[in-house]
Amino acid sequence: MRVTTGLFVAALLRRAMRDGGFAAVLRKGAEEAGAVLVIARTPGGAQQFYRPAPQSAYEAGGPQDRRFVRDSAIGDDESIARAIERETRFDPDVWVIEIEIAGDDPGDLLAVMTP
Repeated sequence: MRVTTGLFVAALLRRAMRDGGFAAVLRKGAEEAGAVLVIARTPGGAQQFYRPAPQSAYEAGGPQDRRFVRDSAIGDDESIARAIERETRFDPDVWVIEIEIAGDDPGDLLAVMTP
C-alpha cells in the first residue's frame, strides 16, 4: 500500500533537514494522491527538476513507492516556472517541493530512475 502524498512530503522534508539540507512546500496539492514535482538545488546554485516516473517504470503490481525522473531539459528558474505552470493546468492537485541538498545528487532523498 502506498502512503498518502501528504505523508510522503512530510517525510521528504524531514529527511532533507535531518541531512543538513533545507526543504519547503512551494505548492500544496491533494493530500491523498497528488503528484509531486521536486526542485533540487545544490550549494553551488545548480538546479535539477524531477517529475514522477512514468507508469511504465513500475512493476505490474503497481507503484509501492514514489519514483522520480530528472527532466534534464529544465534547469533554470524560467523553465522550471513554465513546467510547473503547465503541470498545474493539467493537474491542479500537484505538489511542488523545493529541496536544498548537500551534494549534487538527491538520490538519498528521492528514488530517482534513469530513463
